[in-house]
Amino acid sequence: MTRQGETTLNIALIHHPVVNKRAEVIGSAVTNLDIHDIARTARTYGVAEYFIATPYSDQQNLVKDLLNHWATGHGSTYNPARKDALSIVRLVASLEETLEALIKKYGRKPLVVVTSAILRPTTVGYKEISERIGNNEPILLLFGTAHGLAPEILALADVILPPIQGGTTYNHLSVRSAAAIIIDRLLGS
Repeated sequence: MTRQGETTLNIALIHHPVVNKRAEVIGSAVTNLDIHDIARTARTYGVAEYFIATPYSDQQNLVKDLLNHWATGHGSTYNPARKDALSIVRLVASLEETLEALIKKYGRKPLVVVTSAILRPTTVGYKEISERIGNNEPILLLFGTAHGLAPEILALADVILPPIQGGTTYNHLSVRSAAAIIIDRLLGS
């Protein structure tokens, strides 16, 4: 079932494998704010599904508890708008599981688009991806936690978006801020 205004853009927040500040491959913790804030942005702009990918059972339990609170618990009646935003969130163990779900949904593999705070040689512009979404091409946009996606995830990308440039040499946005900016660039009017 599609919702009014729903696009073919899907997003995933990857918690493993990602890199730390020393470029070592790690797994990062799920944060409540990332779940809520990215879901609210995604729902506002018509993102089809928002996947939270973590292989860690304790982190999965945290996500399940949070989603259950807003779907069927007290939160569902206390704040129906939050319930609606979080209704697009899907918990998965890995990027592979995300891709399997989207292949089943669309009947083909989505274009895998990654984000990075580092300028990479094979970037494509926001306009090109926005046009592909406008043409109903299934897209999976990946966001990395910690200090970004691990090299093995970047290697799976079909395309890479350019980094957000803020006009200063400081460049370390929270993932929820970066997601809001990028989703707006792709889907905003």
